[in-house]
Amino acid sequence: MRAVVYEGPRQVSVKDVPDARIERPTDVLVRITSANICGSDLHMYEGRTDFEPGRWFGHENLGQVVEVGDGVDKVQVGDYVVLPFNIACGHCKNCERQLTNYCLTAQPEPKMAGAAYGFADMGPYGGGQAELLRVPWGDFNCLRLGEDAEQRQTDYVMLADIFPTGYHATEMAGVQPGDQTVIFGAGPVGLMAALSATIRGASKVMVVDRQPDRLRLAESIGAIAIDDSQVDPVQAVLDQTMGLGADNGCECVGYQAHEPDGQEQPNLTLNRLVASVRFTGKIGVVGVYVPQDPGAQDELAKQGQVAFDYGMFWFKGQKMGSGQAPVKRYNRQLRDLIAARKAEPSFIVSHELPLDRAPEAYEHFDKRDDGWTKVVLHPAMAGA
Repeated sequence: MRAVVYEGPRQVSVKDVPDARIERPTDVLVRITSANICGSDLHMYEGRTDFEPGRWFGHENLGQVVEVGDGVDKVQVGDYVVLPFNIACGHCKNCERQLTNYCLTAQPEPKMAGAAYGFADMGPYGGGQAELLRVPWGDFNCLRLGEDAEQRQTDYVMLADIFPTGYHATEMAGVQPGDQTVIFGAGPVGLMAALSATIRGASKVMVVDRQPDRLRLAESIGAIAIDDSQVDPVQAVLDQTMGLGADNGCECVGYQAHEPDGQEQPNLTLNRLVASVRFTGKIGVVGVYVPQDPGAQDELAKQGQVAFDYGMFWFKGQKMGSGQAPVKRYNRQLRDLIAARKAEPSFIVSHELPLDRAPEAYEHFDKRDDGWTKVVLHPAMAGA
Protein backbone atom coordinates (compact mmCIF):
# COMPACT_ATOMS: atom_id res chain seq x y z
CA MET A 1 0.00 0.00 0.00
CA ARG A 2 1.03 3.63 -0.44
CA ALA A 3 1.76 5.72 2.67
CA VAL A 4 3.29 9.03 3.77
CA VAL A 5 6.67 7.93 5.14
CA TYR A 6 8.95 9.98 7.38
CA GLU A 7 12.48 10.14 5.95
CA GLY A 8 14.07 12.66 8.33
CA PRO A 9 13.62 16.29 9.42
CA ARG A 10 11.28 18.04 6.98
CA GLN A 11 11.43 15.13 4.55
CA VAL A 12 8.50 12.86 3.75
CA SER A 13 7.83 10.70 0.73
CA VAL A 14 4.91 8.68 -0.56
CA LYS A 15 6.01 5.12 -1.19
CA ASP A 16 5.00 1.49 -0.91
CA VAL A 17 5.01 -0.05 2.58
CA PRO A 18 3.74 -3.43 3.81
CA ASP A 19 -0.04 -3.68 3.62
CA ALA A 20 -1.97 -3.23 6.84
CA ARG A 21 -3.77 -6.48 7.64
CA ILE A 22 -5.84 -8.27 10.26
CA GLU A 23 -3.43 -9.50 12.95
CA ARG A 24 -5.78 -10.37 15.82
CA PRO A 25 -9.41 -11.52 15.94
CA THR A 26 -10.54 -8.16 17.35
CA ASP A 27 -8.96 -6.14 14.52
CA VAL A 28 -10.79 -4.19 11.85
CA LEU A 29 -9.21 -3.27 8.50
CA VAL A 30 -10.22 0.11 7.06
CA ARG A 31 -9.71 1.49 3.57
CA ILE A 32 -8.81 5.10 4.32
CA THR A 33 -10.79 7.68 2.38
CA SER A 34 -9.83 10.80 4.39
CA ALA A 35 -6.80 11.48 6.58
CA ASN A 36 -5.87 14.89 7.98
CA ILE A 37 -2.45 16.41 8.41
CA CYS A 38 -2.34 17.55 12.03
CA GLY A 39 -0.28 20.25 13.73
CA SER A 40 1.05 17.49 15.98
CA ASP A 41 2.44 15.77 12.89
CA LEU A 42 4.62 18.83 12.37
CA HIS A 43 6.54 18.23 15.61
CA MET A 44 7.61 14.89 14.15
CA TYR A 45 8.04 16.25 10.62
CA GLU A 46 10.44 18.90 11.90
CA GLY A 47 12.53 16.29 13.71
CA ARG A 48 11.55 17.51 17.18
CA THR A 49 10.63 14.01 18.42
CA ASP A 50 12.16 10.54 18.25
CA PHE A 51 9.79 9.38 15.51
CA GLU A 52 11.77 6.83 13.55
CA PRO A 53 12.52 7.24 9.81
CA GLY A 54 10.65 4.63 7.82
CA ARG A 55 7.43 4.89 9.84
CA TRP A 56 4.36 6.53 8.40
CA PHE A 57 2.17 9.30 9.75
CA GLY A 58 -1.55 9.72 10.22
CA HIS A 59 -3.70 9.79 13.37
CA GLU A 60 -6.79 11.63 12.05
CA ASN A 61 -8.47 8.94 9.99
CA LEU A 62 -11.80 8.05 8.39
CA GLY A 63 -12.66 5.29 5.98
CA GLN A 64 -14.70 2.26 5.00
CA VAL A 65 -14.38 -1.14 6.64
CA VAL A 66 -13.13 -3.79 4.21
CA GLU A 67 -12.42 -6.70 6.59
CA VAL A 68 -13.14 -7.67 10.18
CA GLY A 69 -11.56 -10.24 12.49
CA ASP A 70 -13.45 -13.26 13.80
CA GLY A 71 -13.82 -11.60 17.21
CA VAL A 72 -15.56 -8.46 15.90
CA ASP A 73 -19.28 -8.39 16.71
CA LYS A 74 -20.59 -4.90 15.93
CA VAL A 75 -18.62 -3.34 13.09
CA GLN A 76 -19.43 -4.69 9.64
CA VAL A 77 -17.77 -4.64 6.25
CA GLY A 78 -19.03 -1.60 4.35
CA ASP A 79 -19.46 0.64 7.41
CA TYR A 80 -17.98 4.11 7.26
CA VAL A 81 -16.09 4.73 10.49
CA VAL A 82 -13.99 7.45 12.05
CA LEU A 83 -11.16 6.38 14.34
CA PRO A 84 -10.16 8.18 17.54
CA PHE A 85 -6.47 8.93 17.42
CA ASN A 86 -6.27 7.24 20.84
CA ILE A 87 -5.89 3.48 20.40
CA ALA A 88 -7.58 1.98 23.45
CA CYS A 89 -8.47 -1.49 24.68
CA GLY A 90 -11.71 -0.54 26.44
CA HIS A 91 -11.12 -2.71 29.50
CA CYS A 92 -8.07 -1.46 31.43
CA LYS A 93 -8.38 0.68 34.55
CA ASN A 94 -8.01 3.94 32.63
CA CYS A 95 -10.34 2.98 29.78
CA GLU A 96 -13.03 2.00 32.28
CA ARG A 97 -12.76 5.53 33.66
CA GLN A 98 -13.16 7.03 30.14
CA LEU A 99 -9.47 7.89 30.08
CA THR A 100 -8.86 6.22 26.74
CA ASN A 101 -6.09 8.76 26.12
CA TYR A 102 -4.05 6.87 28.73
CA CYS A 103 -4.81 3.25 27.86
CA LEU A 104 -2.54 0.87 29.74
CA THR A 105 -2.94 -2.07 27.36
CA ALA A 106 -2.29 -0.50 23.96
CA GLN A 107 0.93 1.17 25.11
CA PRO A 108 3.65 -1.52 25.08
CA GLU A 109 6.03 0.41 27.37
CA PRO A 110 4.95 -0.46 30.94
CA LYS A 111 6.17 2.87 32.35
CA MET A 112 3.97 4.83 29.95
CA ALA A 113 0.30 5.09 29.02
CA GLY A 114 -1.59 5.95 25.86
CA ALA A 115 -1.24 4.87 22.24
CA ALA A 116 -1.97 6.36 18.84
CA TYR A 117 -1.65 5.72 15.12
CA GLY A 118 1.62 6.85 13.53
CA PHE A 119 2.86 8.87 16.49
CA ALA A 120 6.11 9.15 18.44
CA ASP A 121 6.25 7.27 21.75
CA MET A 122 2.65 6.10 21.33
CA GLY A 123 3.28 2.50 20.36
CA PRO A 124 4.34 0.76 17.13
CA TYR A 125 1.08 1.31 15.25
CA GLY A 126 1.01 2.35 11.60
CA GLY A 127 -0.55 5.63 10.60
CA GLY A 128 -3.55 6.32 8.41
CA GLN A 129 -2.00 8.65 5.85
CA ALA A 130 -2.05 5.51 3.77
CA GLU A 131 -4.43 3.38 1.76
CA LEU A 132 -5.21 0.92 4.57
CA LEU A 133 -5.25 1.04 8.37
CA ARG A 134 -5.36 -1.73 10.94
CA VAL A 135 -7.64 -0.78 13.86
CA PRO A 136 -7.00 -2.80 17.05
CA TRP A 137 -9.98 -3.52 19.32
CA GLY A 138 -12.17 -2.55 16.39
CA ASP A 139 -15.57 -2.77 18.07
CA PHE A 140 -14.41 -0.34 20.74
CA ASN A 141 -12.40 2.08 18.62
CA CYS A 142 -14.54 2.43 15.50
CA LEU A 143 -17.24 5.10 15.61
CA ARG A 144 -19.79 4.20 12.96
CA LEU A 145 -21.20 6.99 10.81
CA GLY A 146 -24.55 7.54 9.15
CA GLU A 147 -25.73 7.56 5.56
CA ASP A 148 -24.20 10.97 4.87
CA ALA A 149 -20.68 9.87 5.84
CA GLU A 150 -19.26 9.63 2.34
CA GLN A 151 -20.58 13.04 1.31
CA ARG A 152 -19.57 14.83 4.53
CA GLN A 153 -16.19 13.30 5.20
CA THR A 154 -14.48 16.64 5.79
CA ASP A 155 -16.83 17.22 8.73
CA TYR A 156 -16.74 13.75 10.23
CA VAL A 157 -12.97 13.22 9.91
CA MET A 158 -12.50 16.05 12.43
CA LEU A 159 -13.95 13.66 15.05
CA ALA A 160 -10.71 11.65 14.96
CA ASP A 161 -8.84 14.30 16.92
CA ILE A 162 -9.17 18.04 16.62
CA PHE A 163 -12.90 18.55 17.26
CA PRO A 164 -12.90 16.39 20.43
CA THR A 165 -9.53 17.88 21.40
CA GLY A 166 -10.86 21.42 21.09
CA TYR A 167 -13.94 20.38 23.03
CA HIS A 168 -11.73 18.77 25.70
CA ALA A 169 -9.92 22.09 26.14
CA THR A 170 -13.23 23.81 26.88
CA GLU A 171 -14.27 20.95 29.19
CA MET A 172 -11.09 21.28 31.24
CA ALA A 173 -11.54 25.05 31.24
CA GLY A 174 -15.11 24.63 32.51
CA VAL A 175 -16.76 26.77 29.84
CA GLN A 176 -20.40 27.42 30.74
CA PRO A 177 -23.23 29.42 29.16
CA GLY A 178 -22.52 33.13 29.34
CA ASP A 179 -18.78 32.76 29.93
CA GLN A 180 -16.11 34.92 28.35
CA THR A 181 -13.44 32.57 27.01
CA VAL A 182 -9.98 33.27 25.60
CA ILE A 183 -8.19 30.81 23.33
CA PHE A 184 -4.50 31.09 22.54
CA GLY A 185 -3.82 29.63 19.11
CA ALA A 186 -6.02 29.74 16.02
CA GLY A 187 -4.67 26.63 14.38
CA PRO A 188 -7.12 23.80 13.71
CA VAL A 189 -7.37 22.81 17.39
CA GLY A 190 -7.77 26.40 18.56
CA LEU A 191 -10.51 26.96 16.00
CA MET A 192 -12.25 23.80 17.20
CA ALA A 193 -11.96 25.09 20.78
CA ALA A 194 -13.59 28.34 19.63
CA LEU A 195 -16.37 26.38 17.93
CA SER A 196 -16.79 24.24 21.05
CA ALA A 197 -16.93 27.25 23.35
CA THR A 198 -19.67 28.67 21.15
CA ILE A 199 -21.57 25.37 21.24
CA ARG A 200 -21.29 25.39 25.04
CA GLY A 201 -22.88 28.83 25.18
CA ALA A 202 -19.95 31.20 25.77
CA SER A 203 -21.11 34.78 25.34
CA LYS A 204 -17.74 36.03 24.12
CA VAL A 205 -14.93 34.00 22.56
CA MET A 206 -11.57 35.69 22.02
CA VAL A 207 -8.93 34.00 19.86
CA VAL A 208 -5.28 35.05 19.93
CA ASP A 209 -3.00 34.37 16.97
CA ARG A 210 -1.11 36.30 14.32
CA GLN A 211 -1.87 34.41 11.10
CA PRO A 212 -4.41 36.48 9.12
CA ASP A 213 -6.06 33.49 7.46
CA ARG A 214 -6.62 31.75 10.79
CA LEU A 215 -7.93 34.90 12.47
CA ARG A 216 -10.39 35.35 9.60
CA LEU A 217 -11.69 31.84 10.22
CA ALA A 218 -12.12 32.63 13.92
CA GLU A 219 -14.15 35.70 13.02
CA SER A 220 -16.26 33.63 10.62
CA ILE A 221 -17.77 31.75 13.59
CA GLY A 222 -18.32 34.88 15.67
CA ALA A 223 -15.10 34.96 17.69
CA ILE A 224 -13.15 38.14 18.42
CA ALA A 225 -9.77 37.97 16.69
CA ILE A 226 -6.76 39.33 18.60
CA ASP A 227 -3.54 39.72 16.59
CA ASP A 228 -0.65 39.43 19.04
CA SER A 229 1.78 40.84 16.49
CA GLN A 230 -0.13 44.13 16.66
CA VAL A 231 -1.35 44.41 20.27
CA ASP A 232 -0.54 43.08 23.74
CA PRO A 233 -2.94 40.12 23.85
CA VAL A 234 -3.26 40.14 27.64
CA GLN A 235 -4.27 43.79 27.65
CA ALA A 236 -6.65 43.16 24.76
CA VAL A 237 -8.40 40.44 26.78
CA LEU A 238 -8.58 42.69 29.84
CA ASP A 239 -10.06 45.46 27.68
CA GLN A 240 -12.73 43.04 26.46
CA THR A 241 -13.62 41.94 30.00
CA MET A 242 -13.82 45.22 31.96
CA GLY A 243 -10.34 44.61 33.34
CA LEU A 244 -11.38 41.41 35.12
CA GLY A 245 -9.97 38.84 32.74
CA ALA A 246 -11.65 36.00 30.89
CA ASP A 247 -13.68 33.49 32.88
CA ASN A 248 -11.57 30.71 31.44
CA GLY A 249 -8.98 30.00 28.79
CA CYS A 250 -7.61 27.33 26.45
CA GLU A 251 -3.99 26.71 25.46
CA CYS A 252 -3.94 25.36 21.89
CA VAL A 253 -0.35 26.10 20.86
CA GLY A 254 2.09 23.92 22.80
CA TYR A 255 5.81 23.79 23.37
CA GLN A 256 6.78 25.44 20.10
CA ALA A 257 5.02 28.69 21.02
CA HIS A 258 6.98 31.65 19.72
CA GLU A 259 7.07 35.42 19.53
CA PRO A 260 6.11 37.19 16.30
CA ASP A 261 9.80 37.35 15.37
CA GLY A 262 9.93 33.55 15.40
CA GLN A 263 11.90 33.08 18.61
CA GLU A 264 10.57 30.11 20.52
CA GLN A 265 9.33 30.68 24.05
CA PRO A 266 7.55 27.55 25.32
CA ASN A 267 6.13 29.32 28.39
CA LEU A 268 4.65 32.17 26.35
CA THR A 269 1.03 31.10 26.06
CA LEU A 270 0.88 29.48 29.50
CA ASN A 271 1.95 32.66 31.25
CA ARG A 272 -0.27 34.83 29.06
CA LEU A 273 -3.22 32.67 30.06
CA VAL A 274 -2.42 33.10 33.75
CA ALA A 275 -2.33 36.86 33.17
CA SER A 276 -5.48 37.07 31.08
CA VAL A 277 -7.79 34.68 33.00
CA ARG A 278 -9.53 36.07 36.07
CA PHE A 279 -9.05 35.12 39.68
CA THR A 280 -10.35 31.54 40.29
CA GLY A 281 -10.65 30.94 36.54
CA LYS A 282 -9.83 27.66 34.82
CA ILE A 283 -7.36 26.88 32.05
CA GLY A 284 -7.42 23.86 29.71
CA VAL A 285 -4.13 22.92 28.05
CA VAL A 286 -4.31 20.69 24.97
CA GLY A 287 -1.28 22.11 23.15
CA VAL A 288 1.44 19.46 23.07
CA TYR A 289 4.26 19.61 25.64
CA VAL A 290 6.96 16.94 25.80
CA PRO A 291 9.18 15.48 28.57
CA GLN A 292 12.33 16.27 26.57
CA ASP A 293 12.97 18.56 23.62
CA PRO A 294 16.62 18.30 22.48
CA GLY A 295 15.92 20.75 19.66
CA ALA A 296 14.89 23.55 22.00
CA GLN A 297 16.76 26.83 22.26
CA ASP A 298 17.30 26.91 26.04
CA GLU A 299 18.35 24.42 28.70
CA LEU A 300 15.02 24.34 30.56
CA ALA A 301 13.08 23.60 27.41
CA LYS A 302 15.53 20.86 26.39
CA GLN A 303 14.48 19.07 29.58
CA GLY A 304 10.79 19.62 28.91
CA GLN A 305 10.57 22.33 31.56
CA VAL A 306 9.13 25.84 31.39
CA ALA A 307 9.53 28.95 33.53
CA PHE A 308 5.90 29.03 34.63
CA ASP A 309 4.39 31.97 36.55
CA TYR A 310 3.27 29.62 39.30
CA GLY A 311 3.26 32.34 41.96
CA MET A 312 0.66 34.36 40.08
CA PHE A 313 -1.24 31.19 39.13
CA TRP A 314 -1.41 30.26 42.82
CA PHE A 315 -2.19 33.81 43.94
CA LYS A 316 -5.14 33.99 41.54
CA GLY A 317 -6.49 30.63 42.70
CA GLN A 318 -6.67 29.30 39.18
CA LYS A 319 -7.04 25.69 38.12
CA MET A 320 -5.49 23.93 35.14
CA GLY A 321 -6.24 20.72 33.27
CA SER A 322 -3.85 19.24 30.74
CA GLY A 323 -3.13 16.31 28.48
CA GLN A 324 -4.35 14.63 25.33
CA ALA A 325 -8.08 14.37 24.77
CA PRO A 326 -9.97 11.15 25.55
CA VAL A 327 -11.66 11.27 22.16
CA LYS A 328 -14.24 8.57 22.89
CA ARG A 329 -15.63 10.59 25.79
CA TYR A 330 -16.93 13.16 23.30
CA ASN A 331 -16.96 11.81 19.75
CA ARG A 332 -20.42 10.24 19.74
CA GLN A 333 -22.27 13.37 20.82
CA LEU A 334 -20.13 15.56 18.57
CA ARG A 335 -20.91 13.20 15.69
CA ASP A 336 -24.60 13.71 16.35
CA LEU A 337 -24.16 17.49 16.35
CA ILE A 338 -22.55 17.20 12.92
CA ALA A 339 -25.31 14.90 11.68
CA ALA A 340 -27.91 17.44 12.81
CA ARG A 341 -25.89 20.26 11.18
CA LYS A 342 -25.52 21.95 14.54
CA ALA A 343 -21.75 21.85 13.97
CA GLU A 344 -19.81 21.96 10.71
CA PRO A 345 -16.12 21.73 11.62
CA SER A 346 -15.09 21.50 7.96
CA PHE A 347 -15.09 25.30 7.83
CA ILE A 348 -11.35 25.12 8.56
CA VAL A 349 -10.49 22.91 5.55
CA SER A 350 -8.40 24.73 2.97
CA HIS A 351 -7.14 21.88 0.80
CA GLU A 352 -8.28 18.40 -0.20
CA LEU A 353 -5.42 16.60 -1.93
CA PRO A 354 -4.42 13.16 -3.17
CA LEU A 355 -1.92 11.22 -1.08
CA ASP A 356 0.88 11.82 -3.60
CA ARG A 357 0.82 15.55 -2.84
CA ALA A 358 1.47 15.04 0.87
CA PRO A 359 5.13 16.25 0.68
CA GLU A 360 3.96 19.54 -0.82
CA ALA A 361 1.18 19.84 1.75
CA TYR A 362 3.56 19.22 4.66
CA GLU A 363 5.92 21.89 3.38
CA HIS A 364 3.21 24.55 3.06
CA PHE A 365 1.49 23.66 6.32
CA ASP A 366 4.78 23.66 8.21
CA LYS A 367 5.64 27.14 6.90
CA ARG A 368 2.16 28.40 7.88
CA ASP A 369 1.80 29.67 4.33
CA ASP A 370 -1.26 31.85 3.89
CA GLY A 371 -4.37 29.83 3.11
CA TRP A 372 -2.99 26.47 4.28
CA THR A 373 -5.16 26.08 7.36
CA LYS A 374 -6.13 22.40 7.22
CA VAL A 375 -5.26 19.70 4.70
CA VAL A 376 -7.30 16.55 4.13
CA LEU A 377 -5.62 13.77 2.15
CA HIS A 378 -7.75 11.38 0.08
CA PRO A 379 -5.77 8.25 -0.90
CA ALA A 380 -8.20 7.37 -3.70
CA MET A 381 -8.18 10.86 -5.23
CA ALA A 382 -6.50 11.07 -8.63
CA GLY A 383 -3.18 12.93 -8.64
CA ALA A 384 -3.06 16.48 -9.87
